[in-house]
This record gives sequence, structure tokens and C-alpha cells, in this order.
Amino acid sequence: MNYELANKWGILYCPKGGLLSNNQRRWDRIEKALVENLISYDKIQSESIGSVERLIKMMINNGYKTIVIVGGDSALNDAVNCLMQADRKTREEVVLGIIPNGMMNDFAHFWGFDEGEVEQTIAWLKARRIRKIDLGCIRYKNKKDESCHRYFLNCVNVGFIAAIMNLRRQTRHFFGSRTLSFLFSFILLIFQRLEYAMHIKINSDEVKRKVMTVCVGNASGYGQTPNAVPYNGLLDVSVVYHPEVTQLFEGIYLFLRGKFLNHRSVHPYRTREVIFEKADHALVGVDGRLISGAPVGPFKITVEQEVINFLMPQ
Repeated sequence: MNYELANKWGILYCPKGGLLSNNQRRWDRIEKALVENLISYDKIQSESIGSVERLIKMMINNGYKTIVIVGGDSALNDAVNCLMQADRKTREEVVLGIIPNGMMNDFAHFWGFDEGEVEQTIAWLKARRIRKIDLGCIRYKNKKDESCHRYFLNCVNVGFIAAIMNLRRQTRHFFGSRTLSFLFSFILLIFQRLEYAMHIKINSDEVKRKVMTVCVGNASGYGQTPNAVPYNGLLDVSVVYHPEVTQLFEGIYLFLRGKFLNHRSVHPYRTREVIFEKADHALVGVDGRLISGAPVGPFKITVEQEVINFLMPQ
């Protein structure tokens, strides 16, 4: 083991895209806070979305025990999926941290990290308060009939919201605001009246009907599973039947107010496993990004308890 690296932070810096980004100024502020906190670190910058897993794997193989992602939900998702490929002993020795810097930072927000409070975030990470957290996992087959799986921190969206989250990710580059990009995406899709024939098994219940969207949350699920927490070994599920147009606007209002579960078309569950026997033509998003190689046929979503070491705020 390289003991010098074991005591250093390995920092993966994922520059933010979009017209309003100022990546150099952002990094200068982070670097200043690191120096002021006397933190020893090595920084690597990702060149593209696809490079994150490769760079995380390199850090793990080189002996870094504290890996901090300066990025958003997608980069953090790539990091945990890479870490889950390592053996259990290696995984137990690595601690992940986040400095929010992405198009979407909902998992960081869940814990109280704020993009604008860089100095506070780094002080919290330095305090090294570690908690083991759960991961959700979606298992499915792709078009080649290959068995695939993907871990998630936030949620899996199936249906309408997966389409919105995909558009939201793209439009955030232009709007620079999570709320504005969500509203724009919602307006673009609202009159398509998207609904999907689904057959879902949740605990002893079976849903066999047309459904607008389903969210399976390990955490707050971008506001759709607001009571979910990534440390109780359970998943929260919100199944949304197709409301009338007027109810859709009521739903978006409640969503933005954090009262999504109060909508009459939302049916909440809590479980360890969700089986989708059928979800015809529905898009599937994992932590806000469409899954590569969309599931073909039935797929299952489960939770794995206390599998990742995560640096918490104080």
C-alpha cells in the first residue's frame, strides 16, 4: 500500500457544462479552501461523462482511501457503480465525499450540502464523519438478452418523469436553474398525455393498469419520494396514475412545494423490492440519467443495505 496516497484525498473534478458555467473560478475557490484547511490532495479532471468510472477505478487501484467527487448526481452515480465493482475488503476501506458541482445535485442537497457553501462543505468533509449508506439496484436484460445491473443513490424513474428528467438535464445547460429547466421540460411534455401500460408487484400488491410515472427512491427521489432515506434498508415508491390536465398543474405545484405525496393521483409504498413485469415503451432513468441499453422485458429493483462509506456533514 502507498501510505502517502492512503492519507491524501483523491479529488475527481468534473467541470460543469452550460453557458453560465465559470469552471476556473469555481475550482480556484475550492482549491483555496483546501489549502486553508491544510488538506493534502491530488486532483484529476474528467474529460467527459464516460471518463468518470475509469478515473475512479484508477484512484481505487492506486490506493486512495478518501475519494471526493466535485460534480453532480451523475458523477456520483458513476463513482458508486465503479466502487461496487471492487471486492468488499477494498470497498470497506474507501470513503466517498461530494462537493456539489453538477447540473443536478439532489443527493448532496439531501444531506444539506450547498453549491454556494464550498468552505463549509470542505470543513465538513475534513471532519471525516462517516456513515454507511444504502444503494438501490436495478437488474434487467438488454436488447442482446444480457443480464445487466445499475446501482443508484437517488432513484429510478419509469415513465413520464424519466422523460422530464432527461429533458431537464439538457435544458439546465441553457437555463442554469433546476426549477426553470424542470418547468420548461414539463411544459414541453405535458400535452403529450404520456401513459404506459404497467404491471408492477410491490409487497403483496399488484398494479395492473395505465400509469403515468413511477419513482423508486433510495433517497428523496428529486422530490417524488420525500420521506425516503438511504439508511433504513427500504425503498419508497410513488406510483402516479394519469390525472386530468388541471390535476397535472396541481401536481407540479405540490412537487415544487415538497408536498408531492399529497396529490390525489400519487399512491405511495415502502418496500425492499419492486418487480416490473411490464412497463411498455416507458423510459427508465437512473439518478436523473436515462439508462444505457433500456430494459427489455421484466426488471427488478432492490436495495442493498449499508454498502458505501459516505462523508457526512456535521
